[in-house]
Amino acid sequence: MGKCSPFDGHWHAGEVGSKWINPSFNSTGQMTDSVYGVMWFSTVAVTAGVLLLSTVGIIIALYLGKKKKPPVTLLDPTQKYQLTLIDKEVISHDTRRFRFRLPSAEHILGLPVGKHLYLSARIDGSLVVRPYTPVSSDDDKGYVDLVVKIYFSNVHLKFPDGGKMSQYLESLHLGDVVDFRGPGGLLEYRGHGQFAVQTDKKSPAEIKVASTVGLIAGGTGITPMLQLVRAIMKDSSDRTTCSLLYANQTEKDILLRDELEEVQARHPDRFKLWFTVDRAPEGWEYSEGFINVDMIQEHLPTPSEDTLVLICGPPPMIQFACNPNLDKLGYCQSQRFAY
Repeated sequence: MGKCSPFDGHWHAGEVGSKWINPSFNSTGQMTDSVYGVMWFSTVAVTAGVLLLSTVGIIIALYLGKKKKPPVTLLDPTQKYQLTLIDKEVISHDTRRFRFRLPSAEHILGLPVGKHLYLSARIDGSLVVRPYTPVSSDDDKGYVDLVVKIYFSNVHLKFPDGGKMSQYLESLHLGDVVDFRGPGGLLEYRGHGQFAVQTDKKSPAEIKVASTVGLIAGGTGITPMLQLVRAIMKDSSDRTTCSLLYANQTEKDILLRDELEEVQARHPDRFKLWFTVDRAPEGWEYSEGFINVDMIQEHLPTPSEDTLVLICGPPPMIQFACNPNLDKLGYCQSQRFAY
């Protein structure tokens, strides 16, 4: 607005918005209502404009700050995806870590926790398909890692030909491609103790809620257990606890031991870990022998409505060591799931 002259008692012409006004005073020296109205309208308009710009700015900031979801590799469980082998690490005499490249550096695999994927290859003229659970997760972009135990031929008397898929993977060179498909499986962990479980592929999923989870693994059956335990432990708001009983033939056969012990060290109140081997070395501080009633009773949670037991391992272990002993201790069928 214009300057007010102290000599004539009147305001000189000033501009409000795009309209010029000539303010005047009444006999008592007060500004007239019409001028007040124009000034009030101008103030409201400016304030509204500032609020509008602020709101637009906040919306833009939220939009720009919102994390964009990474692209998913496993979009269709019926579709095969060719992934390239980019690294192979020797973990032990019969165990390898294979790393496959996803379609881009921003891609994730897109495998729900509890699910597995399938690798397929034509070997000696026949199509061979095997399930695997990655040791990487959707926190890892651009690649997927598999830890695989190689079953070489002429090593195990019961399996003179060895493992077809594991030996095929062992024969691969960097740059070779393998067909991946998934997700597969009848169990999915949805967080905070909620498990979606199907009895078969066509049945609807039933939600089971557990505050404590018992895990029994044998040999390579450890990979889905590690996947689940890592997912639960990384969420500080998920108070589900886990107890793992892991069986192997010898101490050298224990897969992913470092990874398991690292999780236990970081979450000692939420994750309990126990081993048993058929042939124990001298000074072995864990159990020896096949899984039995005493091991389950001592190292797994007691049966209850909010307890779930998950099992993954060789069929004979599940059939002859796990199920009969779980029956003896009162774990009903609805409280257990075998991968």
